[in-house]
Order: sequence, then structure tokens, then C-alpha cells
Amino acid sequence: MFRKILVANRGEIAVRIIRACRELGIESAAIYSEADVRSLHVKKADEAYLISGDPIRAYLDYVKIVDLARQIRADAIHPGYGFLAENADFARYCRKRGITFIGPTPEQIDTFGDKVKAKKVMEEAGLPVVPGVAEPITDIDEALSVAREIGFPVILKAAYGGGGRGMRIVWKEEELKPSFESAYREAEAFFGKGDIFIEKYLDNPKHIEVQVLGDKYGNIIHLGERDCSIQRRHQKLIEIAPSPALPKDIRMKILGNAVRALMKVGYENAGTLEFLVDTKTGDYYFIEMNTRLQVEHTITETITGVDIVEMMIRIAAGEPLLYLQSDIGFRGYAIEFRINAEDPKKNFAPAPGKLTAYYSPGGPGVRIDAGVYKDYIIPPFYDSMIAKMTVWGLTWEKTVARARRALDEFLIRGVPTNISLYREITRDPDFLKGEFGVKFLEEKLRTNEYDFEIEGEKPLEDVVLAISAALAAHYGL
Repeated sequence: MFRKILVANRGEIAVRIIRACRELGIESAAIYSEADVRSLHVKKADEAYLISGDPIRAYLDYVKIVDLARQIRADAIHPGYGFLAENADFARYCRKRGITFIGPTPEQIDTFGDKVKAKKVMEEAGLPVVPGVAEPITDIDEALSVAREIGFPVILKAAYGGGGRGMRIVWKEEELKPSFESAYREAEAFFGKGDIFIEKYLDNPKHIEVQVLGDKYGNIIHLGERDCSIQRRHQKLIEIAPSPALPKDIRMKILGNAVRALMKVGYENAGTLEFLVDTKTGDYYFIEMNTRLQVEHTITETITGVDIVEMMIRIAAGEPLLYLQSDIGFRGYAIEFRINAEDPKKNFAPAPGKLTAYYSPGGPGVRIDAGVYKDYIIPPFYDSMIAKMTVWGLTWEKTVARARRALDEFLIRGVPTNISLYREITRDPDFLKGEFGVKFLEEKLRTNEYDFEIEGEKPLEDVVLAISAALAAHYGL
């Protein structure tokens, strides 16, 4: 087992990895930018090292990070998610410098980081894929020819990126050229390459993903599926395990075929296969593979009892899987809510600033993963997610009821958040019935079905003063 792990990330996921290290008796080393001097992961780690310079590039300079790991005698690096987590050059440099990269091999990151190549590999391994091109396209005339052959609507996707960047839905032929040019420019700006691939667009399917673990000895298991359909602009907001409305026969096909496919490619460590599912026809299609820990790993841990971060570390250290597939049980339902510092009433604009109050919920079945605290100043340089709330219950109805209660308890002041939006969603009859696809939230917002308040509640200090005044008046003080 490793003696010391350097955590090449920040915020709540860095805290999560540090906690796993502590449970395994491994020393943890954090890195931080000048903007993160007061961050929680810096306080939680056994050691912490400043990476000076630009606050974003500090977490992307893998040469400096790996060389630091060698200087402090760390055995391994855990990249978390985002930043360098799916950077094959980073993993390759770790190998070159004698540091273990906690994740899949550089070759596997390369393969699955290219969505076109990933589709081809998974199709050869037996998974169905969405009809579309096998190679990325850079020419508008070729794009038009392919789109006509597939049939509109189609979706354009950046071949070398994700997170909704470089993605456009094209409903009619006359929309293709401006959409293609716009997607190409955006992909080139964000990922360095503007290559686009084109697929048939499925209208409002479910977005289902499968969590897998593989060791260095050819063993692969799945930890069930997650429903990630509730999203906005292709960014996931609420994740559920297992899906409350996925037919059992479709579930078993997806899970079994996912494991068989990854056995054929010899996948190592944690990974997530993503699918689009048409629950009306029973058709499902592989769309991409994430070669890293997912934000939503918490709900899988909650219903299985498997510590995914611990398993990633054990696998990287050369240990075989601790479990057979038959050892994995699934108990109840779990929902994760991404708590973002953003204003839903201002088109979900990020809202950095100082947290003047922070009271997280608790009680049975509630887990909080956070990287903030009262008086913490959220910097403007990073993702707007500041915490994750995971709730669990034995039944779907109980889980939703618990989510409502926990969301009502969650109090954050100083910056707007999306908590009030989640309160509306968990009271939506369609959500309770599990009747939602990837367009669920966009449709609700477009038709103004939700009436959430961001600034409506009085600050806590005002409430205290009002109570004090009332007591004073009552007792004649």
C-alpha cells in the first residue's frame, strides 16, 4: 500500500480523497493555488503545498505537480475529477517519473478520451451506439451529407471534449451550417481541436450511466446504474441510483453488456459508461466513457456500501478487487443534489462571494460532501459547485420525502444557490413518478412551472433581531 498520496485537485473532491487516505492509514498531501489559501482541503490534508502563479493553471501544470510529488516522496497521485483527471499525458508523465497514477492506464484514457474512437471500440466490444459518423468531421459539406443520411434532428458534439461545450442540436437542414461553425469554434477554443462528430438526436431519452471497477488481473464488476437525466445545458444537476423508472429487462441488459464490453478491452480502475435510453422502445445506446471518478459516485456508494475512492487506491496499488459481482447488493434509493453558487433567476450565472452563513442538514440518510464553511470566500476562478447533498431511503417515496426535508434545512447566505430550485423539483409530481428525461428541467423552466425564490428569505441576523425585539416588547424591556 502507498505511504503518501498527493491529491491533484481542490474543493470537496480533494476533501473526499483525503478522508479515504486517512481511513487507509495513508498520508495525504494537498496542493493549492494562491486563491485557495483558505480552502478546506488545505486544512484537512496532512501536508499542503502552494503552486504559485495563475490560479487555474496551478492545477493544470502536471510537470510541476509530479515533480513536487517526487520531492515530498509521495508514492501516488489521485487526480479526482476535472482538471487533469482524464489527461493521458499527465498519467504518462507520472509513469515516466515513477509515480503511480490512481486511475486507468494512459492508453485507456487516450482511447476513451476520443469520443469517436471510444464509440468504435465499444461497438466492436458489443455495445449498440447511436447512428452517426465513425470519424470526426471538420468540413461543413461532409457534415451536411452525413446529416441528410442520418436524418434530422441531429446533434453535433466536440470530438475531444465534454460538459456540453461544442454541442449543438440541429432540427432542420438550414440550421446546420451556422450550428456547425459555432460548435467548431467553441470546441477549438476549449479543447484545442474543433473536430466535430454527428449523431442522430434522440428526443428526451433517459441518461443512464453504469459505474464499473476493474483490477489489474482482468476482473470487472458493476455497481449498478445511475439516472442522470435531470440536467441543464448538458450539465448534470440531480443524480439518482438506481433509476426509479428504468424497466428491469433494460437494466439487466445494460449492466451485463457494460461489464462484458470492458472485460474485452481489459479496463482498469474506476470508470463510468454513459448511455441514452429510449424507455418506450427499450433501445439503448452507448455515448461515452468517463475514465475517472464521477461527481455522483456518492449515490452508488450509498446504495452498495462500496467505497469507490478506496477501491481506486487499492487497485492502483496492485490489489485485486475485494468483491465478486455476487457480493454486491443494492439497498434502497439515493439522490445527489449538486449545490452550486449560482443564481437560477439570472440564467444560472455563477455567483462567487463570501458565505455569511452555512448550515448543512443532517439526520438519518443524509450525507454532505462540501469544500466550504461559514465566512469562506468562494473564488471566481473555478466550477460553481460548492457542495453535494446525498440522501438515502429504503423506498423511492421515502427518499424523496427525506430530500425535501433536508433541502428545507439547508441554509446558505451570502451568495445565491440553486437549493430553492431543488425544493421545487422534489415537490413535482412528475419527479415523484420518475417520469423525466434529459429535457425535463429545460421544459419546466421554459414553461415557468417553478416559482423559486432566491432573495426572498430574510438574512439570519434579521430574524434574530426580530425575535429579540418581539421578546423585549413582550416583557416590557
